[in-house]
Amino acid sequence: MARMAGRRTLFAGPVLLVVTFGVFAVAALSPFDPVKAYAGTAGLTSSQAGLDQLRANLGVDQPLLARWWEWLTSALTGDLGTSSVMRQPVSDVIAERLGWSVLLALCAFAVAVTLGTGLGVLAARRQGGPLDRAVSGLAYTLEAAPAFWLGLLAVWLFSVRLGVLPSGGLTDAGSDVVTAGQVARHLVLPALVLGISQLPWFFLYVRQGVADALEEDPVRGARARGLGERRVLLGHGLRSGMLPMLTLIGSRVPELITGALLVETVFSWPGIAEATVRAATSVDFPLLAALTVLATAAVLAGNLLSDLLYGLADPRVGFDG
Repeated sequence: MARMAGRRTLFAGPVLLVVTFGVFAVAALSPFDPVKAYAGTAGLTSSQAGLDQLRANLGVDQPLLARWWEWLTSALTGDLGTSSVMRQPVSDVIAERLGWSVLLALCAFAVAVTLGTGLGVLAARRQGGPLDRAVSGLAYTLEAAPAFWLGLLAVWLFSVRLGVLPSGGLTDAGSDVVTAGQVARHLVLPALVLGISQLPWFFLYVRQGVADALEEDPVRGARARGLGERRVLLGHGLRSGMLPMLTLIGSRVPELITGALLVETVFSWPGIAEATVRAATSVDFPLLAALTVLATAAVLAGNLLSDLLYGLADPRVGFDG
């Protein structure tokens, strides 16, 4: 396990280097002008000499390789630079927002795994039954539903029509203090929407895995020995059926990140979504590179986690890959 984790970590280094260079290359080709985005309305009346001086101060007048190398060498020492659009150090921008994004993602992931596993087991127990047909049909429908559409629908139903949950933000309007109760109430809708948007894949994997496991010879033998259906289902079918789902964890991390950005935008959740959008549209090189590296590292970590979990759950699988 340690050797595989070490190899994956060494492999992550070159990947992150390529990703950061790609970010700077794409940003250099972007039609957005970072100087005009930084200057705002003042840039409309500024002289060309003033804009050129501002361009030099921001460092965007340098060649692509020079900008990338300067950011990279500074990042390796812990200095991620200063965000031109946020007007503060990149490390502070990430520190202020990352915790809220992680909280949302973890809660949504828990919703998706818990509901997906439970419904998948119940559907696999009686394939073709009313519950299986209803939930499977809903899962295929949700697969095609964008996360932002689900968010808007949830706001209309639970906030506008029923008025039982807040429509967005982190705290109630006019509140100057962030309390756990307010955060919990405001977290319900975005976490449920993000979790439900990821639920179909977990449900379908568990349903198929458990259904296949229940047809295997060991399960038939357990039933022949007189073991109860509950014990057969949970002790044999679920354990074998969960193995394919473990590989799904890593592959869903990119979708979870993308969905979180959309959901945060819909619900005005103070995570990294706003920072990402503003960094992209304003060609904020330091912030854009740092956020992209963070997302890439999360994807690599998710893939490693899924492989480790699969190897731990199934002793037949080694850690040599």
